[in-house]
Amino acid sequence: MDPKNYPRVYKMSVATVYPHYLSKAEKKGRTQQEVNEIIFWLTGYDEVSFREILDNQTDFERFFLEAPQFNPKASKITGVICGDRVEEIEDEIIQKVRYLDKLIDELAKGKSMDKILRN
Repeated sequence: MDPKNYPRVYKMSVATVYPHYLSKAEKKGRTQQEVNEIIFWLTGYDEVSFREILDNQTDFERFFLEAPQFNPKASKITGVICGDRVEEIEDEIIQKVRYLDKLIDELAKGKSMDKILRN
């Protein structure tokens, strides 16, 4: 991703992208519960706090900066997403966005939740 686009990504609301995550997963027979489990695992949000994120149109920058407990196992997320190796992305917020994108991709590709959650 071109660094010129980073500010635009920072300001995108999670609520506008979340339906795309759901759609991608559900097209492949996965569930909203699994998508939420991934989000909660990665960020430490729970059902109530995540609902507030969506209702308040919180942007990705605040979503990740204010995450209750970013999962330390996230560093085990590797691979390519949109032509970038996630483990090599230097911008912290963009890397976290791409971690989430990568996990949703893995879900849609049929990986087991144990593997997705790096257990």
